[in-house]
Amino acid sequence: MRAVAAIAIVSALPSLSFATKLSFEDRVELTRGLMAEYATVKVLLPRSKKPLEFESAGTYDKQTWAIIARESGPAARQGDLVQITKIDIEADRLVLQINGGFKGGRHWYDGVQVDGGMGYPNTVPISQGDSNAPGGTSIAILFHKPLETIKSAEIKKMLAPVMDFDKHTVTEVYSETLPPETQKAIKEQRALVGMTHEQVIMALGRPKYKSREPDKEGNETEDWVYGTPPGKITFVTFIGDKVTKVKDSYAGLGTEVQNKPPVIR
Repeated sequence: MRAVAAIAIVSALPSLSFATKLSFEDRVELTRGLMAEYATVKVLLPRSKKPLEFESAGTYDKQTWAIIARESGPAARQGDLVQITKIDIEADRLVLQINGGFKGGRHWYDGVQVDGGMGYPNTVPISQGDSNAPGGTSIAILFHKPLETIKSAEIKKMLAPVMDFDKHTVTEVYSETLPPETQKAIKEQRALVGMTHEQVIMALGRPKYKSREPDKEGNETEDWVYGTPPGKITFVTFIGDKVTKVKDSYAGLGTEVQNKPPVIR
């Protein structure tokens, strides 16, 4: 049984030439440490049928990459989030497929959802319908000699000129695009006037109760209710996709607290 299990594990790992000096454990570590990892792109990545060549010393031919980008278009632009979707360990190189490779769809993250965070199991869709969504490509890290023991963390550092693995989650990348006061409120689990539905979910999770009714001006409002009595109850009122009012009250205690946060424009 152990022999069968070992064969199954080996067959699941990337192909390996006999010329390489990597051990089985080295291959496992590289696969586990790199497969499905996210990274933020620091330079324009071209779409390329052949893997983009990248030297293990941390350099690459910028002019060649620029020519490929003009011919095939970008796979990802600076600031885009990409994912390693396949790893091939060859005799003297490591080939990383990005976002499904050259034939990968341009809307790779349409089905991706971000963790609601703050201890909430809920998720928030990240796709905003951006026509400039990343496509796919591949990068070949060239060693020019048989591969020897190397860790996935070293590969990530090697790729630092083109990809940043330190900020690799969808939640982090999305949060960094928000105004500072919104980021602060999300971390502190608070809702603010001007937030969207997705941002409120990131801050407070999904509400247990929702209600809809017109306001005095005839606009249809939607109330999200958080908390259970007795204790603090938070009412978050939306018109469309924007929060227009946040009210905290203490059910059964006869008191109410209402702080008017600044409007986010």
